[in-house]
Amino acid sequence: MNWDALQDDSPVDEEVFAFGSFRLIPAQRMLLEDGKPFRLGSRAFDILATLVERAGETIRKDQLIARTWPDMVVDEGALRVHVAALRKALGDGQAGKRYIANIPGRGYSFIAPVTHEQRQPAVDPTNGAAVRGNLPAPLTRIVGRDGIIAVLAAQLAQHRFLTIVGPGGIGKTTVALAVGELVGASYDHGVWFVGLAPLPDPDLVASALSAVLGISLPGGNPMLGLAGWLRDKHALIVLDSCEHVIGAVAAIAETILKAAARVSILATSREPLRAEGERLHRLSSLELPPRSDNLTLDEALQYSAIQLFNERALATIDGFALDDDGIAPVLEICRRLDGVPLALELAAARVDVFGVKGLAARLDDRFTLLTSGRRTALPRHQTLRAAMDWSYELLSATEQIILRRVAVLQRDFTIEAAAGVATDDRIIAADVFEGSRTSPQNL
Repeated sequence: MNWDALQDDSPVDEEVFAFGSFRLIPAQRMLLEDGKPFRLGSRAFDILATLVERAGETIRKDQLIARTWPDMVVDEGALRVHVAALRKALGDGQAGKRYIANIPGRGYSFIAPVTHEQRQPAVDPTNGAAVRGNLPAPLTRIVGRDGIIAVLAAQLAQHRFLTIVGPGGIGKTTVALAVGELVGASYDHGVWFVGLAPLPDPDLVASALSAVLGISLPGGNPMLGLAGWLRDKHALIVLDSCEHVIGAVAAIAETILKAAARVSILATSREPLRAEGERLHRLSSLELPPRSDNLTLDEALQYSAIQLFNERALATIDGFALDDDGIAPVLEICRRLDGVPLALELAAARVDVFGVKGLAARLDDRFTLLTSGRRTALPRHQTLRAAMDWSYELLSATEQIILRRVAVLQRDFTIEAAAGVATDDRIIAADVFEGSRTSPQNL
């Protein structure tokens, strides 16, 4: 690999083709939908690139075959199959969207409007430094996390590799973004947020990172290419939602940190990456008051879980107001939802339907009840069941069995009690002990 080429401070323009919600970057072999990597097979990508680059023209079938299958003898049937699969992947024909037209007896044409632009990687052309970061601005106040945000910001000054670990919906992304915002001025080349949740394949992690950084890498090993490009940079990279591509993230993080002495990584995951140099912070629930029947409204609002529920309910209902007489059901809701921010926000969104007393009375059916998440949220954050399903699917088969068995235990329990109900001739106590070290972070 030519490291000097990667370190060239003269950025090379890249062609970008935009159509609908998609952006096609042929030089990176990258397709983005709404800014997120969209997976296509290599054949489908070649067909799409050929059509988009000559949008509005009819591309003959033999031309598409030559571009897609060079030096191979392929019949038109294979082309038809791949075009059909490409149309399906893009949603062609759905909701009025039309992208690819069949021109009978001739070939295919890309018929959607396409805008074409030249872009440079997101670096300063004088020195290769990142102009800014890409952190999204918060739309709501962050509740109850000021202390830990300050702690993590201080730790980043001492440790280059931090992972925020915690169960789904606990607020890992929110905290990571706030930390990035707080320390942003400390990094000459910016803070860059890479959301990994949409990625279906670990092999796409390097491409997602390079797309966010706005760099085009030569072929070969993209992980080494990224490390080489970052070698002289001073930046913070936030890798969010690593759990389903955890092996690839661990490898990339180690490679980058060994090659780039002034780059730091802040990751979020439902379980530790277990990578060299990683320092963990386990994020806990929001603060709940001790059980008491005598809390006033002012006393209850000193606790962050109650504050969050109150603020989100106010955003849902004009004129929503708590008083001393009505605080008891809110305390019950927040306690039964364990102070988990996602669950509290989903619950607050249902207050307009049930009221706080009705909501508290229905929490035994919480998975059916808590289904009104933001339309723009990731699918796994739109309902409480989706958040749990995502976590459950990340467990190994043995961990799933252990979880189902220990679910019969009520409230807090010891590891010995868990082993007592979970072990059999296939699952030994050591499996339960290992699961207790990782699985609670997943759920």
